[in-house]
Amino acid sequence: MKLIVGLGNPGEKFEGTRHNIGFDVVDLLARDMTTGQVTWDKNQKHNAFLYKISDVVFVKPLTFMNNVGITVGSLVAFYKLDPSDVWVIHDDIDLPLGKIRVRRGGGSAGHHGIESIMAHLKTDQFVRFRLGVGRDVVSRGPNVNKKLDHRRVIAFVLSRFGRGEAGEMKHLVKRGSQAVRVALFDGFDRAQNQFH
Repeated sequence: MKLIVGLGNPGEKFEGTRHNIGFDVVDLLARDMTTGQVTWDKNQKHNAFLYKISDVVFVKPLTFMNNVGITVGSLVAFYKLDPSDVWVIHDDIDLPLGKIRVRRGGGSAGHHGIESIMAHLKTDQFVRFRLGVGRDVVSRGPNVNKKLDHRRVIAFVLSRFGRGEAGEMKHLVKRGSQAVRVALFDGFDRAQNQFH
């Protein structure tokens, strides 16, 4: 069984933001992998929207990003899963807009959702589909190596994609969905090689 978790924040005000691209990919993936309409189950026990197809459970946590580990840990315990069966789809400001990296394990790179999952699973050995959402303007030009102020990072990831980025964002969601499907049907190594 695989637990495929899209990261995002619940609520209308966060829809379409960079931080919610994990939700967008999971929505598309669930639609692409079913023949009928996708009806998400609002599960109170795990505090998440769930959608199950065969041995794959799609998850959109209803906790805010900093606490997604609570939902993931609860589902891992309920299904008795190994952490390697947890696949997390999330935004990454350290990758250029449109880039995808598939990896198992590693640090959080400051992503609070990943930090929360690591804390609750007590390991970093889960799969991540990192989706590049670009960088704030302060990190371009002569300040390229300057560390972004924490508040600016938060404001940036909670911002919506600009008009000029909309096409690339849609393409990124589509490619993110394809990357997960390749990993499911052709293996993790194939996905890692193809989406790099």
